[in-house]
Amino acid sequence: MEGDLIHINDWLRPLSWLYGAGVWFRNWLFDSEILKAKEFERPVICVGNITVGGTGKTPHTEMLIRMLKDQYRVAVLSRGYKRKTRGYIVADAGTAMRDIGDEPWQIKQKFPDITIAVDANRRRGLTRLFSDAETRDVDIVLLDDAFQHRYVRPSLNILLTDYHRLISDDCLLPAGRLREPMSAKNRANIIIVTKCPSEMKPMEYRVVQTALDLKPYQHLFYSTFSYGSPYRLFSETPGVEEELTPDTHILLLTGIASPQQMILDLKRVTRHITPLSFADHHNFRAADIRKIEEAFTELQGSKRLIITTEKDATRLLPIKNLSPIVRRHIYVLPIEVEIMRNQQEEFRRLIMESIRKTD
Repeated sequence: MEGDLIHINDWLRPLSWLYGAGVWFRNWLFDSEILKAKEFERPVICVGNITVGGTGKTPHTEMLIRMLKDQYRVAVLSRGYKRKTRGYIVADAGTAMRDIGDEPWQIKQKFPDITIAVDANRRRGLTRLFSDAETRDVDIVLLDDAFQHRYVRPSLNILLTDYHRLISDDCLLPAGRLREPMSAKNRANIIIVTKCPSEMKPMEYRVVQTALDLKPYQHLFYSTFSYGSPYRLFSETPGVEEELTPDTHILLLTGIASPQQMILDLKRVTRHITPLSFADHHNFRAADIRKIEEAFTELQGSKRLIITTEKDATRLLPIKNLSPIVRRHIYVLPIEVEIMRNQQEEFRRLIMESIRKTD
């Protein structure tokens, strides 16, 4: 059910009020145009949230890439969280993950023909993308995780909220997980409730819609994950894909903010799931490797697998000291996003309409 992963630290609410006062003042400065937001002549689509932790931004960005890449020259601009570099960088085929961050690197591997750039200063990054000789032919920029970056005024704002951690049930940092109050959602043109169970009932849709209290100009969609066949992470090991069955014993290895829906989805295939969770964007160290190997050794059953996400796979690939048996049994579970309630075409129509208005 919605809100089932939210925990409020009531004793921290006074600090949340202070934090909220600062957020309100900053937003007032932008709303009053004392601080200026820059608008660009070409389409800029922002995909973001107001929650600390994962709401599925990367899979939804990839969904938009698939939707647009055959008609437009698409670029993605991210801040490159936890990268070891600074400033503006455009990725190429040889760019290392540490230089741009795990999520931009993942997208570049999956979509090598699109432009991937990183810059913590999104306004500067967009200016460079649209003016530098190597990227000035870009038609559309997908702005990753920039809902709070108000120095840019996107042509379309898409706000994501996790079904299990709805913004309507949460509160501001540090008592809750919200970076901004729920009223910030009013800047969004489209709101997507992500990580929904695939079997949601009509009443559940209505409950969520009522809780979010949308404005007349806003459009609400629901998305769920669909999964491909797991494939081996390390290509030097034989075999390509692996079928999951009720007899499969899975060590689910994740370093993402909210693996709960993934666990629930895998339980439809097998009850034998052992979660091993690390913090979001976790860099695996020697102690973590030992923990992974010990947990895998303890799995029962004749068919044992380590399943991980595409994002975690980017940080596991460089590790050299994994035992051969663990390397052979690590599989990546591909994830794609599906818009629910047969609203895929309506979602596409709104995206294309926003692009045409900017062109």
